[in-house]
Amino acid sequence: MRVNVVGAGPAGLYLAILLKKADPAHEITVLERNAPDATFGWGVVFSEETLGALRDADYATYLEITDSFARWTSIDIHYRGQVLRSSGHTFSAIKRTHLLDILQRRARSLGVALEFGVDVSTPDSADLVVAADGANSTLRRAGSFGTTVEPQGCKYVWFGTDLVFDAFTFVFKETEHGLFQVHAYPFDEHTSTFIVETTEPVWRRAGLDTMSEQESIAFCSALFADELGGHRLLSNKSVWLDFPLVRNSSWHDRNVVLVGDSAHTAHFSIGSGTKLAMEDAIALANSFVRHPEHVEQALVDYELERQPVVERFQQAAGDSAAYFGRVGHYTSLEPIQFAFNLLTRSGRISHANLTQRDPHLIRVLDSWFAATARGSSSVPGAVAAPPVFAPLRVGGLTVRNRIVRSGGDLADAARAGAGLVLTGFVAVSADGRTRPSCPVLDDTWAPVVDKVHDAGALVGVRLGHAGRRGAVRESCMDVPLREGWPLLSASAVRYAPFGSVPREMTAADMDRVREDFVASAGRALAAGFDALELDLADGYLLASFLSPLSNRRTDEYGADRLRFPLSVLAAVRAAWPADRLLLTRLAVTDWARGGLTVEDGIAHARAAAAHGADLIHVRAGHSTAGSRPEYRRGYLTTLSDRVRNEAGVPTLVGGYLTTPDEVNTIVGAGRADLCLFEPPPTPLEATP
Repeated sequence: MRVNVVGAGPAGLYLAILLKKADPAHEITVLERNAPDATFGWGVVFSEETLGALRDADYATYLEITDSFARWTSIDIHYRGQVLRSSGHTFSAIKRTHLLDILQRRARSLGVALEFGVDVSTPDSADLVVAADGANSTLRRAGSFGTTVEPQGCKYVWFGTDLVFDAFTFVFKETEHGLFQVHAYPFDEHTSTFIVETTEPVWRRAGLDTMSEQESIAFCSALFADELGGHRLLSNKSVWLDFPLVRNSSWHDRNVVLVGDSAHTAHFSIGSGTKLAMEDAIALANSFVRHPEHVEQALVDYELERQPVVERFQQAAGDSAAYFGRVGHYTSLEPIQFAFNLLTRSGRISHANLTQRDPHLIRVLDSWFAATARGSSSVPGAVAAPPVFAPLRVGGLTVRNRIVRSGGDLADAARAGAGLVLTGFVAVSADGRTRPSCPVLDDTWAPVVDKVHDAGALVGVRLGHAGRRGAVRESCMDVPLREGWPLLSASAVRYAPFGSVPREMTAADMDRVREDFVASAGRALAAGFDALELDLADGYLLASFLSPLSNRRTDEYGADRLRFPLSVLAAVRAAWPADRLLLTRLAVTDWARGGLTVEDGIAHARAAAAHGADLIHVRAGHSTAGSRPEYRRGYLTTLSDRVRNEAGVPTLVGGYLTTPDEVNTIVGAGRADLCLFEPPPTPLEATP
């Protein structure tokens, strides 16, 4: 097979090595437009998992690469004048130019032809053409791959320094312009990578958008003079950049295949770019071992194996990049919680995982968290239960732990250990029901409440009005009854394509519905409920006022979409005692084009708190039947994190959380105050 590899980075060179090893008869040429020693960046990081794959793929390069490694096991976090160290992590790094030299020599020794100073912009007649020419691939632009490229994360600049760090180092530094952060790590005995990052508004306020390369180095050298300790920052065409997030719907077009950054990128904050590129090479080479005579089959096999893996890494990298874009909102966290929040930012490290890696840090975190929950000072060296078991004082009540359960047999949920148990949807009136079997708040609830109390838990009722999602069949989601009842909504806009059209509410309707909520709050109080959850989510009546997709009014309730929901919240708050908990179940984003944004949701959460909500139950999507929630385990956690830390409001979050470790991680990191245990839905249950 005749193979042309365009791009002599790690992915292209390693693929050439593996293909030539697998079949010496292959005619393989690597074409590179730059010189052999030209490269962007300084050092590259490998995980233990990747090293195992390199060892199995080509032992000769594995030995030479690992013999050149800088290794370390700690992460240092510089924050608020303190340095917090987390140990038990395994990192290995190598100078990028040295890695390329190793791969070039190995390729030549196997008979691979290497040609430098050659610019290839279109495929040639080889049996296989490999586009390994990076994120700005010219070869990719000549094909049809369904490519999208968009900026991700903050502005950043990639320096080197002659300071050799002994740990992966994060530095967070406040300035008069805003927050800057550093990602730094050693890669040989003389040099470290030193990446400076900040948001674009801070970058502009600091004047960095108009500075030359040398002026930028001088600015950063002065800013981090204490951390550099007299050492220099080094430049390799180090200019401020936006990270390009590259995605391709297809990784091959006829005989042209993408590998490495030409196929995908993953934000540098999780250090996986070179790892993913070389793993691409391994997977593609193995595909040709399995299908030596069929190029198309091999390429399809490669895509099927690698795309799901890369998508998971891109999701984690995206979460990490987003974290650093909003890290300024976490500077109110205490140092130990800030460190734990940072270490668990991408979802790849949890409380349990970190307990194995660094039991001392977790012991300090748990002790601090338990003491804070008790309102006392932590005792150095003390052993405490993890965050899931810490009580929460909120709304004049104390929840015995951080687990919430909803629906089903409430007494069973309480006996299973939940601190707070919530009912399912309970309508405030007969015409506010979702379906004929939907309960209303009547005088039959007191015995249920008593059973929950006997099991040691608090109990809350979720009050709502179905609005345009009412009068549906028992077994079919959002399919209207043949003979239902009149529906109300913010505007006369049906929820589902075949749903009933609601009537736009009048002022008299609003007064009546508000009174229904207040009367139901009174009945909830009489039944002995400890908490009341006001439903402003999932497309129901109050939520229909919040979303521009369902509120098309031209009066004051359209100009100010919060007006009616907040009036109901204020009226319920006035009827609900201050020593009992008032939650607001709130749609933070519609996840639909033209709908509520996360920024809208954070502003709504802030307004709800100002009108008496003690805690926000974070929800998303379902404002219309066309919304597209991003379902995955813990998919609401980031939204809860943003509401809690940007709006400054306590939160409850679900999102298919089922383990105490998830609660320990989310609550311990300050991303929520309570977690709702719930299994993933069946297809019919996917919409609340």
